[in-house]
Amino acid sequence: MNSTTSLNVLTPLDLASPEAGPKPTKSLVARGSDLVAPAVQLARLDAVKLSSDDDFDTFAARSGYPEFSPASLEILQVNMGKLCNMTCRHCHVDAGPDRVEENMSRDTVDAVLEVLDRTGAHTVDITGGAPELNPHFTYFVEECVSRGKHVIDRCNLTVLLLPKLAGLPQWLADRGVEVVCSLPHHRARNTDAQRGDGTYAKSIRALEILNAVGYGQGDATKVLTLMTNPAGAFLAPDQAATEQQWKASLQRHHGVTFDRLIALNNMPISRFLEWLEDTSNLEAYMQKLLDSFNPAALSGVMCRNTISVGWDGWVYDCDFNQMLAMHATDRAGERLHIANFAEASAEERVIATARHCFGCTAGAGSSCGGATA
Repeated sequence: MNSTTSLNVLTPLDLASPEAGPKPTKSLVARGSDLVAPAVQLARLDAVKLSSDDDFDTFAARSGYPEFSPASLEILQVNMGKLCNMTCRHCHVDAGPDRVEENMSRDTVDAVLEVLDRTGAHTVDITGGAPELNPHFTYFVEECVSRGKHVIDRCNLTVLLLPKLAGLPQWLADRGVEVVCSLPHHRARNTDAQRGDGTYAKSIRALEILNAVGYGQGDATKVLTLMTNPAGAFLAPDQAATEQQWKASLQRHHGVTFDRLIALNNMPISRFLEWLEDTSNLEAYMQKLLDSFNPAALSGVMCRNTISVGWDGWVYDCDFNQMLAMHATDRAGERLHIANFAEASAEERVIATARHCFGCTAGAGSSCGGATA
């Protein structure tokens, strides 16, 4: 597989098949849910009645930052699209095999690369959907690597089992790409409950393939990171203790090894918001996030050193704001786009916040890099 290979040769029908990946639900778009509208999601969160001794039930009031400001830009997080071979119950992107329109174009990829050339960002964090299904994925990775950037591929694991992507693990290893793989739990029951029957077995097989090409062996050029998020309405577990437990369990039961684990809280948006409402857990979960607010987690949240680029080139403070259409704006209130992006303007912006932001500051904190406190 070379850098010009087109990966998106699978038809929507191919991706929709059960063999392509478990699908315990359908996207909100496919079901015509009113939660498709970001404004509806934000309104649902704002309507939750929260008890607070000091009435600090907004993120700005609780954090003490009416104007939350970014630090220096270090990471470009790029969402290459919402196309995915899976349709998980908790997905905050509402990704799935039906999301064929929301895929980043080559022109937008090149605009991102141009911005990369004139900013101080040292890391490119590639996400989706399943970013590997974008036809420009290998081109984008190759160009980032050639610029000396650290590249992260956020992978759902099962996508690596698609026959037409069989050479991708070795291709990523050859280029020193860090693979961050989502796996809800080290045992089958909790993983399949969140992501669909058969997900765990497929995920273990994909991890075996990654191990076979050198990932998860302590090689700094082939880092294999697992990412876990809870299967229910509770906070992420202690990251360090969980990593040791998972390493022991996966090695003992499957002979699988990995380098590190990151633990993320679930954000109360999109399909996880729907699950919270359907199970009557929304109020309790939002109260838990508020009560667990940790000021020590503020400095490490992703929006401070990261910008998130959508598949269409619009710029956001973070991946979650992107899904809620909360655009990053300059001081004049103009929305930022990758085509006319200026680092100085981005670093002077005020970060947009709302109640979902409590998810990043609850407990040990939560960012795309794991715990923040």
